[in-house]
Amino acid sequence: MDPNPSVDREGGLHKALSKAQITMIGLGGAIGTGLFTGSGIAISYSGPGVLLSYVIAGCVAAAMVFSLSEMAVVHPTAGSFGTYAEMYLNPWAGFMVRYTYWFAQVIAIAGEATAVGVYMTYWFPGLPVWIWSVGFAFTLVYINTRPVTNFGNVEYWLTVIKVSAIVIFVILGGAHILGIGVAPVGLRNLTGLEGGFLPFGLGGVWMGVVVALYAFVGIEVIAVTAGEAEDVRTAIPAALRTMAVRLFLFYVLAVGVMVALVPWTEAGMKTITESPFVRVFSQFGIPYAAGIMNFVVLSAALSSMNTNLYLTSRMLFSLSRGNYAPGFLGRLGENGTPAAAAWVSGTFILILAALSKLTPLAYNYLFGIALFGALVVWITILLCHLQFRARWKVDDLPVRMPFFPHVQIAALLMLAAILITMGLDTEFWNISWIVGVPWLGLVTLAYFIWKPHRALALESGSGQAE
Repeated sequence: MDPNPSVDREGGLHKALSKAQITMIGLGGAIGTGLFTGSGIAISYSGPGVLLSYVIAGCVAAAMVFSLSEMAVVHPTAGSFGTYAEMYLNPWAGFMVRYTYWFAQVIAIAGEATAVGVYMTYWFPGLPVWIWSVGFAFTLVYINTRPVTNFGNVEYWLTVIKVSAIVIFVILGGAHILGIGVAPVGLRNLTGLEGGFLPFGLGGVWMGVVVALYAFVGIEVIAVTAGEAEDVRTAIPAALRTMAVRLFLFYVLAVGVMVALVPWTEAGMKTITESPFVRVFSQFGIPYAAGIMNFVVLSAALSSMNTNLYLTSRMLFSLSRGNYAPGFLGRLGENGTPAAAAWVSGTFILILAALSKLTPLAYNYLFGIALFGALVVWITILLCHLQFRARWKVDDLPVRMPFFPHVQIAALLMLAAILITMGLDTEFWNISWIVGVPWLGLVTLAYFIWKPHRALALESGSGQAE
């Protein structure tokens, strides 16, 4: 390992996460409402061509996460890509990307919380969405103030539920498509409807990519767990390899089954009222199937919220240890977790979750804003990796990304094009630029205001590295 002050100052976290837990945490962070709910939005843009959208998005996500894994194994730290940006780009980039990721994930968790509230109305239609959103958000904040092994165990079992459900969904759906024990549905819904496989052309597929990318946001949590992994050199590469393959198969197969079983005109939706998976599952003829699937998508959203809350607390912890945030956020409790950072993140999440009281488009707006921040982070990760490779000999790296630098450059161009597309869309995606661009300006201003304070703290030796 390469000793570096940016890494050393983030010590103190308990290295208690096993390889199995890290793999499940990674899956948990990436399989959430982006699949179970956001897929309905993607289908409304692309029709059956949504399959191509998820394949393209998966390739971009793989390029980012394997680039990140090279750096994570060499520099295992809770600050992860925020620390790498500071090391390989400049201090402003480290400050910007950590705060932007924190902001994006807080927004994303609030979006997940809104979806949770929508799911609960399936059983309790008389209660408002925002009550459930706030209640579940508070519960998960509490879990994240407990020892990291508690978080790992909760995330493990929540992820087992949703992964098992996806497997069952694909098996039952495949049986209905092929006609095993039932009348065959076939593939007519993929090509036989008006417009065929690409009812909105390649432009629709591209808009589907915008939505599909959000489904993979959270995969970068693997690198953040490196700071608390029992054996980083084996756990992180193994978790990344298995997770990338599983995610790709889960998304493509699950969405493929959905659009094959139900006409895309019925599965697609611009305003979220229920998960399209619940609608499909109700057709399998299993007693209480729709209710069971609603429980699964609820578990998926809670799992994603749980993982992303872990991410936000570690980002604030990293910022504090780097003297870019108040010192109390970098303090660890007796159980080795940054509880103060978790509660501060949770406060913002609770406020944003209450937005579901104001508009039925709350999920869509939060979705767009969070995606903007996530894409800025992914672009920064790829830029960091280009500089990382320039400073390290390939033979010295335990994990190596193939086809460097062509894959990284292609992914960077793709992400930039998606950001531009979001800014030009007037339906609701432009909310990402309306909020995201001023946010970047605000963060830059805050950096230059805070910079003299940080320099003074480092000179006086009052940093958080101890």
